[in-house]
Amino acid sequence: MFSSKSKETPPATPMMNAPPPPAPKRAPGRSSSAPSIISADLTVKGTLTSTGDIQIDGHVEGDVRSIGLVIGEKAEIHGEILAEEVTVRGKVMGRIRGRKVQLAATSHVEGDILHEAFAVEAGAFFEGNCRHSDNPLGDEVKKPAAPKPEAPQPAGFIAGLAPQAG
Repeated sequence: MFSSKSKETPPATPMMNAPPPPAPKRAPGRSSSAPSIISADLTVKGTLTSTGDIQIDGHVEGDVRSIGLVIGEKAEIHGEILAEEVTVRGKVMGRIRGRKVQLAATSHVEGDILHEAFAVEAGAFFEGNCRHSDNPLGDEVKKPAAPKPEAPQPAGFIAGLAPQAG
């Protein structure tokens, strides 16, 4: 009824000298730890700085600097953002400087964006200027020059008109 034949498996070979499997690759400068989270019930006043990723679901009144940044749908930031990768789903009032910037359909951004790559989903609100840069995190942001005071002109002078010989 039952056969006594069994399939034999070859003996396992020891792998004592085999190299370990390669670790998963991460972007340069990224830490391997979990992201820091600012929860929805938290308000932070001041600068946030991280060498890893940050997820913000609460309110921040100050600048944010990190490698990766995700701004949740209910989140609100009033300040400047500097990050390698920025995903905005909530509200940002201030300048964004990032290599990759993505504005989701639920985002509301009022401020300038300096970027290397930029994506905007349909439905996103953006009021400001966006400008491409090969090094958005290192470029100094140029502020508009103050108007130069005009030199005093002789009486009867009208700018743009040549004086008439008389």
